[in-house]
Amino acid sequence: MTIDWLAFFTVVIASLVSACLVVTLFSLGLRLGDGKAAWRRPVSVTMFVLCGIAVVFGLYLIVGDHLMVLFGAA
Repeated sequence: MTIDWLAFFTVVIASLVSACLVVTLFSLGLRLGDGKAAWRRPVSVTMFVLCGIAVVFGLYLIVGDHLMVLFGAA
């Protein structure tokens, strides 16, 4: 059994970057949502939407092919 270490480190780096991105977007959404300025609410909602898109894209990358088979799109 051989391990493709380059692919392993690629997955580790991609996981760390995506986890940091999701946590940063969510925390910015929380931080901007509690202010009184009018611009903060839409920016907060945008951060939550971007966070959701990143999570859904990650799920698609993990199980995307299986979902296409399940729903008959492939």
